[in-house]
Formats: sequence, C-alpha cells, structure tokens
Amino acid sequence: MARIVRSAVIQTKFDGSGNDSVAQVKKEMTDKVVAQIEEAAAQGVQVACPQELFVGPYFCAEQNIKWYDLVERIPDGPTTRLMQQLAKKHQMALVVPIYEEENTGVYYNTAAVIDADGTFLGKFRKIHIPHCNPGFWEKFYFRPGNMGYPVFQTRYARVGVYICYDRHFPEGWRALGLGGAEIVFNPSATVAGLSEYLWKLEQPAAACANAYFVGAINRPGTEGPWNIGEFYGQSYFCDPRGKIIAEAPRDKSAVVVADLDLDTIRDVRNVWQFYRDRRPDTYDSLVAP
Repeated sequence: MARIVRSAVIQTKFDGSGNDSVAQVKKEMTDKVVAQIEEAAAQGVQVACPQELFVGPYFCAEQNIKWYDLVERIPDGPTTRLMQQLAKKHQMALVVPIYEEENTGVYYNTAAVIDADGTFLGKFRKIHIPHCNPGFWEKFYFRPGNMGYPVFQTRYARVGVYICYDRHFPEGWRALGLGGAEIVFNPSATVAGLSEYLWKLEQPAAACANAYFVGAINRPGTEGPWNIGEFYGQSYFCDPRGKIIAEAPRDKSAVVVADLDLDTIRDVRNVWQFYRDRRPDTYDSLVAP
C-alpha cells in the first residue's frame, strides 16, 4: 500500500504596512495563517508549512530595532503554543517559521516542528545568513544557526527544514537527505529580479540530487513601505525526480495541497544510486576554511 502524505505549503500576502505597530502586524498575519491552516485541515492535509517569518512582513528590508519585538521563545512562546493547539486539533504536523529569542539579544531565524498530536519535536535554525543589497539585512537580526541539520520523525513522514538563503548551499540539502528526510520544507522570502530565475531550478535540483520531496514556499506581493521588489509567490511541491507537481499563483495568498507518495523515494533511489556512489573520502576540501 502506497505511503501517501497529503501536504500543504502556505503563502500569505501582507496587506498592511511596515509602519503599522508590531503587535498589529503580528495579529493580522497570525490570524491569516490560522485561517489558512483551517483551510488546509478541511482538505485533509497532514503536514503543512507557512512562509518564512510568517507573523510579519519581511522586515529585514530595513534595519530597525522595533522588529526585535517580534521575537519569541520556542517552544514557550505564544505562536508555538498556538500552533501546538492547531496541530492537535487537526491531527496535522506543522513546520512553524518564526523569529526566535534564545536569550535577550540572541535571536535566530527558526522553524519549530510540531507533531500531529501537538508535541514539540524540535527546531531548525537558519544556517546561512545573507546581508546584501537590496534590502536583505539579515545579519542585523539573526545569528547563524548552530543546531545542524536535524530531521524530525512526525507521525506521517520524516521532515527536514532549510530556510530561504540556505537553499543556495547544496551541502545542507545533502545533510538532510543523509539524515533520512523524506520531505524538506524551504520557507522563503525572495523577490523578482534577484533570484526568480533560480526559484524553479535550485529546489527541484536538490530534490533530484537527494531523491526526496521538497516544499518551497515564497511570499506573494509587494510589501510597503520598503518596496524592495515583488515577492513572486509560486510556492510549490516537487517530487524526487525534480518535477513540480503543484504550484501557487504569484500574486495572492494560497494553500497549495499535494499528495506525496513517499514510496517514490525508494523507486527513484533504486534507479539513481547517488547515496551508494558518494565518495566522502574525496570531499575534505568542501569543509576546509
């Protein structure tokens, strides 16, 4: 019997302004995502992931300490607790990308992973932190992740997470595959003109190279007042052969649902023996300073 996991990637348009209060922005975006999770639940979704830093705009478009007010403890913060309640209510595993406070002044771009009974399984902290023009000033807000590349055994599948800029680094994709990931979610915030030509190239290539499913999530629309570019949406799932099997529009909120047949992973790996034919004994230079 096929192992089918109904999964969702969730993109959410920010209709407010970066000039709004942090509390107002957080409430509006959280309410939107909760409604989208409910929509996913109505379609029988078992595993879901919203976009990067979903409780606000992509605030890294500026360097402003007011956005430090978005930080929360994980798992003891309000958003993780809310998502645990939703996970238990809908028997849905959730990947929850939020702004984490470890200690005062020590902040990470993080995704909490919650199982279908509401259990907090652990977290992934974004490893690679960009700081580049136009408007991706992430080193102002985040320390680099320090928890490696964990894979989480949920009720339905073994899930990995790689966040936005991480996707440009193939080593982490491979580490997640070696760790047993069957679905890797990549919540992102990326704009047209900068990396759109890579959007449907890198994640399918990673899925193919590692023979697992990838759920790629991007924001839709233009966010004021910064207007650093159009977040072009087009969240999607691709299969272990690198084929895109479900996709969102570019300019509006959407819940993209796909049935992922995890048995495909074995089928593909039995043909393409990349894991068998690896030569780690020749890779020392890849980890040289």
